[in-house]
Amino acid sequence: MTEEYIQVITTCEKKEDAEQIAKNLIEKRLAGCIQILGPILSTYWWKGSVERAEEWLCFIKSKKSCFADIEKTIKKIHPYEIPEIIALPIVQGSKDYLTWLGGELEEKKRGGVNK
Repeated sequence: MTEEYIQVITTCEKKEDAEQIAKNLIEKRLAGCIQILGPILSTYWWKGSVERAEEWLCFIKSKKSCFADIEKTIKKIHPYEIPEIIALPIVQGSKDYLTWLGGELEEKKRGGVNK
């Protein structure tokens, strides 16, 4: 049962961008819950240099079957040239929570079409 659930992670430079991504994913029923944490400090390579930036971290709770639409939605909104969009499997979780999450992601609630 838990193999179908994922947590998608993305980071944004601005809190407003993270909030816009969360709003879109929730409204499209592609995520049941999204937490935004920050600011956090990120250190990374970018175009040959080590960069440091304050960012906002989004934890997106969803299902594997929604990943392609989540990625598409994030890329449409995200201002980064190459945004971080990674998914981690949820290997265990509260049965009650996962039942709730699955109910929020039902195809019929998304209208059968992800826009």
